[in-house]
Amino acid sequence: MNHTIIAGHLGRDPEVRFTSNGTKVTTLVVACNQRKGQKEETMWVRVTVWGDNLDHMIQHLKKGSPVLAMGSWAKPEIYTDKEGKSQVSVNMTATSLSFSPFGKPKGAGGEEAGTNARSYGKPNAAEDSFKAEDDIFSEEEIPF
Repeated sequence: MNHTIIAGHLGRDPEVRFTSNGTKVTTLVVACNQRKGQKEETMWVRVTVWGDNLDHMIQHLKKGSPVLAMGSWAKPEIYTDKEGKSQVSVNMTATSLSFSPFGKPKGAGGEEAGTNARSYGKPNAAEDSFKAEDDIFSEEEIPF
């Protein structure tokens, strides 16, 4: 069975495009942080959402929004980065999205990721268990 759940922050605003036959495809780039000893490492995951069934959620997402994505892993892709080095792109196809209970949105003044966030399942907690860094990811940090 190929099923996964990732939690992280969006590295950029969602990108929408359409296939030649008119199918909507939304791409999210999610930064998943993992602590290894005293060091924190970031794994970037490209999340693809097919169709418009998750539009009610996607419309509230922007760069820095905390998000949970549920779905299946797609085949990793090898690409060449700006320095000419081979890199691996980690990809997944999402079947469900929700606001992450881990951390606050990374953005202007810690605003919520949309005015109707609570109606889509964001917990109403007085204190978040995970504290996100205050800085926002730059485009150069996103590997693809």
